[in-house]
Amino acid sequence: MTSSQYLKLEQDLESYIRSLETADLAHDLSHIKRVVAAAKQLGVQEKANLDVIIPAAWLHDCVSLPKDHPKRSQASKMAGKKAVALLRSLQYPEHYFSAIAHAIEAHSFSANITPETLEAKIVQDADRIDALGAIGIARCIQVSTGFNSALYATDDPFAEHRELNDKAYCIDHFHTKLFKLSATMNTQAGRQEAERRTEYMKGFLRQLGHEIGEAGQ
Repeated sequence: MTSSQYLKLEQDLESYIRSLETADLAHDLSHIKRVVAAAKQLGVQEKANLDVIIPAAWLHDCVSLPKDHPKRSQASKMAGKKAVALLRSLQYPEHYFSAIAHAIEAHSFSANITPETLEAKIVQDADRIDALGAIGIARCIQVSTGFNSALYATDDPFAEHRELNDKAYCIDHFHTKLFKLSATMNTQAGRQEAERRTEYMKGFLRQLGHEIGEAGQ
């Protein structure tokens, strides 16, 4: 595709995303734009097919369900089908549809689908990277607020003598999921960025420990 064709496609996709309701603030338009930007960067670095990556990244959350929704694990498959229908209406080349749908389906952590193509691996990496770093901290707090979770347990903030409970305490989610994401990255560039962002989050916990009088974090 030419640069002007990419521009028109992205304008159409952004307009469509703006028309949708999001399940929570952590999956809003700003999240989509960050995933698109990261996916493009990784795509160039890994020499992947941007004709698959760009629409998949824009539409990866076109079906977004709350984390406690009973069909949460099916949302990415629903999004893949919805994305193909939209792209067909935009007369996007059909020979990309299967690869785009797979990239969307495989991006989801809860769906537990192994990405089989480089493009799917990149979209998954880009989405998971956005759960880390300064943005990751902010998004985690946003989602936890929706669950009425406390930031930390006042009697044992860092779960030294209790089981982790990320439904009750926001920062527990760092340990139950977020700190494990860097090991799941598919690309070298994605892994390096994930590791940098994870270290930033660990620094946040150390600073939090200092401020609340809990050493060792």
